[in-house]
Amino acid sequence: MPPTTTAAAPSPSGERTAPAAPASPLVERLDAARPYVLSIFRIVVGLLFACHGAASLFGVLGGAAGSNGGTIAAGTWPGWYAAVIQLVGGALVLLGVGTRSAAFIASGSMAYAYFDVHQAGGLFPMQNGGEASAMFAWAFLLLVFTGPGALALDRVFARGKQG
Repeated sequence: MPPTTTAAAPSPSGERTAPAAPASPLVERLDAARPYVLSIFRIVVGLLFACHGAASLFGVLGGAAGSNGGTIAAGTWPGWYAAVIQLVGGALVLLGVGTRSAAFIASGSMAYAYFDVHQAGGLFPMQNGGEASAMFAWAFLLLVFTGPGALALDRVFARGKQG
């Protein structure tokens, strides 16, 4: 008797796809850890971003870039506003409070920084010194779509409202 085959289910685009193979134990364990690793990613990215803002606003951690340990003058465009977004947005992302909204604003600010400040120095981030801006922009954009992961204060607040 010939082996039986399972008919492929149509995809959302209408194409037929092959049935999925069973996941290996390693893939299953990695998938189970995904929400927690996503939370760790969010926490690290938020902390690093908040540190940039704190350095620029308060002169800590070496101070604002190029200022020899100093700060950015209050109200100067765009540096001071970017530093406020970095500090507040980074703290919100770090804590997992309003993650998607904070990440959206942070991503946009870093995209602006890349294209307005760095792009004139060359096409690629390695040429124009915009690696951090590009990486932060894409990391925050990823968080807009993935959300905060399992370990976020928003989840604690949501549970408190239900109980």
